[in-house]
Amino acid sequence: MKIKLFEHLKTINEHRKLVREGCFRLGLYRQGIMHDLSKYSPSEFFMGAKYYQGFRSPNNAEREARGYSSAWLHHKGRNKHHFEYWIDYSATEGVGMIPAKMPDKYLAEMYVDRVAASKIYNKGKYKDDMPLKYFLKGKSRIVMEKSSKRMLEHLLRMLARDGEEKTEEYIRKRLLKKFFVPAFMRNYGR
Repeated sequence: MKIKLFEHLKTINEHRKLVREGCFRLGLYRQGIMHDLSKYSPSEFFMGAKYYQGFRSPNNAEREARGYSSAWLHHKGRNKHHFEYWIDYSATEGVGMIPAKMPDKYLAEMYVDRVAASKIYNKGKYKDDMPLKYFLKGKSRIVMEKSSKRMLEHLLRMLARDGEEKTEEYIRKRLLKKFFVPAFMRNYGR
């Protein structure tokens, strides 16, 4: 358990570093710093260490073992870059729960998060089409507002086709409308 605990901590730290670098390149400095801090909370950290495997999210292993992931339920309710955070009750009588449109800055952070997770879990074998393949594998089960879902898929397709730098430039200029991010930040972590 002690080894898994340290490996899990190392994985969280590496993931946060990659997300921080990606967010900084987009001009999302606060989000880069604050990303996934809840993973250090006892309810997420110790479950993550217990189910740590190194090649996929420990939440999936906990879900298989227990039928649900308590760490994930805690995490998604505290981190706006997850589309599940944006599910709410409809104001229309009898409709139930519906997904809300994600603000662009959180959609951009979700893109960065998915790229970073693919890099972490695929170690040195990462390719730019991997985040898209992962998304497409689960696309039919994703309960996400239509325009947000379309934009995420667009960004992941662009990544697979054109690479990170071009996709990040598109996100900065078109999605976030940030026409000035200092050059040294656009290359941060590269």
